[in-house]
Amino acid sequence: MQVLHETAAQSRLQAALSALPALAEAIGEDAAQREARRELPFAAFALFRESGLGVLRLPVEWGGLGGTLEDLFNVITTLAAQESNVAHALRIHFDLTESLLLSPRTTFNDIQIERLQKGAIFGGASTELGTSRPGEITTKLVRDGSNYRVTGRKFYSTGTAFSDYARINVQDENEQNVSIVIPVAREGLEVLDDWDGMGQRMTASGSLVLDNVRVYEHEIVARGNTTLAGRHGGALRQLHLVAVAAGIVRNIVADARRYVTEFGRPVLHSPAPSAREDGFVQQVVGDLAAHSLSIDALVQQNARTLERSANAIRKGASNAEALVLEGALATAKTQLVVSKLALYAGERLFEVGGASATARGHNFDRHWRNLRTIFSHNPLLHKARVIGDYELNGVTTHLTEGRVF
Repeated sequence: MQVLHETAAQSRLQAALSALPALAEAIGEDAAQREARRELPFAAFALFRESGLGVLRLPVEWGGLGGTLEDLFNVITTLAAQESNVAHALRIHFDLTESLLLSPRTTFNDIQIERLQKGAIFGGASTELGTSRPGEITTKLVRDGSNYRVTGRKFYSTGTAFSDYARINVQDENEQNVSIVIPVAREGLEVLDDWDGMGQRMTASGSLVLDNVRVYEHEIVARGNTTLAGRHGGALRQLHLVAVAAGIVRNIVADARRYVTEFGRPVLHSPAPSAREDGFVQQVVGDLAAHSLSIDALVQQNARTLERSANAIRKGASNAEALVLEGALATAKTQLVVSKLALYAGERLFEVGGASATARGHNFDRHWRNLRTIFSHNPLLHKARVIGDYELNGVTTHLTEGRVF
C-alpha cells in the first residue's frame, strides 16, 4: 500500500513537471508586447494556480508534490524563459513555502499549509522607503482590544497584487520584529501599481498601503532570519533571482534565433546568401547559447547545494550549520558570475542584426533592462568583498546574519 502511495505521488510530480513547458508557453504568449504595454499578468497567475505547482516543495504527506529544489529552480527558470515577471513575482510564495517546510509544525504554520493545499498564492512586503537604510522597519502593530491594528506603507510588494495572502514584516508593540500574514482582500489593505523601475515592470512591485488594518493575534509570527531555516531562506531568495535571470538568457537565445531566421539579413559586405549562413551571426548565436548553458549549469549546481542544506535542517543533522554556510557562499558566488554572463548576453543580442534589431516591435531591450533590474537588488560588490573576506580571513559575519546571502 505504501509503495502504491509513493508511486502515485511520484506520478503527480512528474505530471506537473511534464506539463511545465506547455504552461510556460501559455503564460508567455504575447509577453514581449504585454511588457511594452505594461499589462500586468493576472491571467498568467490564474494558469499557475491551476497547475498545482504552488505546492511543489510541500511534502506529499502534507498534500504537496514533494519536489526538490532542483525541480523548483527548473520551474522558475522555465517560466522566466517565457515571462520573467511571473517567475519573479512568485519569489515570496516559494520563500514562504520553504520556510514552512523547514520550520516546526505550529498552529500558525498549519493554517498557511492548509491555504497552500487549497491553491492559495502568497505575496507580501518588507521594505519601507524613507528609512536610513534598507531593511529598517517602522510600521508597528497597535493594540486594539484583544487584537491589533496596523497603519503604514511598504514598497517592493512584488507579486502581492496577484496573491491571496500577504506576509508583511512589521514591529510588534514591544518593537520586536514580527511578520503578519493577512488576506490581500482585508479591509484597509491596498496594493498600488506604482512601480516605475525600468525593468521587471509587471511584477507589481510597487507600494502596499495599510490603513488601520485589523490584525488578529493568530496572524502574527516571530521572524527568524538568524535561524538555520531563515539563513537558508536568504540564499533561496537570492538564487530565485538568479534563476529568473537564467530564464531571461534562454529567452535571449530564442529571440536571437527567431530574429535571424525570420527577419535577419546579411550585412552589406557579407558573402553569405542569408543571415543564418553568415559566419559572424552564427558566432554571436553560438556565444549566446554557450552563455545560457553555463548559467543553467551554475543554477542547477547551486540548487543541489541548497537541497543538501534543506535536507540537513529537516533532519536536524549535525552538519546543518556547515551546509547552510556552504549554501550562502555558493549562492553569492553564483550570483556574481551569472550577473556578468547574463548582462553580457543582454547586450550581445543586438549583434545578430543591424539597427532594425532595435525596433520597438521586437522589444529586445527588455532583456537587458530586466537583467539590470534583477542584479540591482543587492550590491554585488559587497557580495564579492564578503566572499573575499571569508576566503582570506574566515569571516562569516554577513554570511550568517540571514538577511541577504
